[in-house]
Amino acid sequence: MSIIPVPRVAVIVVAAGSGTRLGAEAPKAFVGIDGHSILRHCLRGVFAGPAAQVVIVAPAGREGDALTDAETVGPRELVTVVTGGATRQASVAAGLSAVWADVEVVLVHDAARALTPPDVFARVIDAVDATGWGILPVLPVVDTIKRVDGVEVVAGVDRSELAAAQTPQGFRREVLDAAYASAPAEFTDDAALVAASGHRIGTVAGSERSFKITTAADLERARLLVAGVPDAAPSPLGAPATAAPRVGVGTDVHAYGGDGPLWLGGLEWPGELALSGHSDGDAIAHAIVDALLSAAGLGDIGTHFGTDHPEYAGAHADVFLARTRALLGEAGWRIGNVAVQVQANRPRFSVRRAESERALSAALGGAPVAVSATTTDGLGFPGRGEGVSVFAVALVVPA
Repeated sequence: MSIIPVPRVAVIVVAAGSGTRLGAEAPKAFVGIDGHSILRHCLRGVFAGPAAQVVIVAPAGREGDALTDAETVGPRELVTVVTGGATRQASVAAGLSAVWADVEVVLVHDAARALTPPDVFARVIDAVDATGWGILPVLPVVDTIKRVDGVEVVAGVDRSELAAAQTPQGFRREVLDAAYASAPAEFTDDAALVAASGHRIGTVAGSERSFKITTAADLERARLLVAGVPDAAPSPLGAPATAAPRVGVGTDVHAYGGDGPLWLGGLEWPGELALSGHSDGDAIAHAIVDALLSAAGLGDIGTHFGTDHPEYAGAHADVFLARTRALLGEAGWRIGNVAVQVQANRPRFSVRRAESERALSAALGGAPVAVSATTTDGLGFPGRGEGVSVFAVALVVPA
C-alpha cells in the first residue's frame, strides 16, 4: 500500500449553506448539476489541483453524504469532514480547527464555485508562498457601474479600481488562525477578515468558470457548461438543462436465516422465514435502490447504505426508498417508474402484490411500481428454497 505524504496545504471547502436563493429542497452543495452534486464537481477541481488536505464543512446531518462524494474523486486519507456553524465565518472556523498541524498554507473555497479550474488553486498557493500575503483570485469588472439613490443615478464609478472577488482565498496558516481568533465582527469573505487584522491582501487572475452558483439561472449555466456547451450563459428562466431519460438495472439476493419476521416488498409477512441482511433483508427494496442509483449515475446501495452506515441497520424499505428518492432529487432527477421481478418459492406474493406496490410507490413519492413474481421450477438457490432473488429496472427523467 502506497503512503500519501502529509501535504503542506489544506483546502477548506465550505459546503454548509442552505441554498435558499437556489430554491432547492436540499442544501445547495448537494443539489445536482448533472448526475453528480455541486459538491462532487467542486471536489474534482480541488483534488486535481496541488496536493492538499481537504476539509469539507458540511451541514448537520449531511456529513456522511459529503464523505461519500469525496471518496469518489479523491484519496480518503486526505479528507476530513466537519459540521458547519450558524454562519459562514463559524463554518470556516470549524474547518480551521480540523486542519492538520503540519499544514503551512490554508485555502478557503466555496463549494458553490463548483467549476473552478485546478490552475486557480495553484496560482493562489504560489502567490501566498511568494509574498506571504493573503491572496484572492479576481476578475475585472466589465460592466459600467453606477452609484444610485433609489431609482436615481447619482454618480459613475471608475471600474478600473474594481475587481470581482472569487475563491479559493489563500493565507499563511498562522495568519488565518490569528485573524479568526481575534475577529471583531462578521465579514463577507476571509480576505476582508484578514485585512481587518492588519495583513496585506494581493490578487491573482480568477476564472470565468469560477462563478458562484446562487440562483436557478446560475445552476442552469453550470449544467450547460458541464454538458459541453461552450460559453454558456444563464437562462432567464433558470430551467434545467435538457437531458434524456435514463434507465438503470438493479439486483439483490438474500438467503433465509435472519432474525424476526420476513420483510419483503415493504411489507411484513408473519409466519414466514426471515431473510438475513444488514437491514431487514428486503431484497425487493434493495434491488429498486440499486436500479434507481444506477439510472442516475449515483453509485450503488453499498455507497450510500453499506455496513459503514450503522444508521441503516434494521431499516425497512420506506427508509431506503425515501432516502434514495431524495438523493435523486438533489442530483436533478425524478423517478419515472420501476418494474420488479421476484424469484422465490415463498412467500406467495400474488396475494399481496397490490398492497406491496402501493407501499413501494408511496415510499417513492407516488412513482408507479409494478412487481411480478415467479418460481424457477426448482432450479438455483431460489428454486431450492434457500432464499430470494430480485431484479429491478428503473426509469428516471430530468426533474
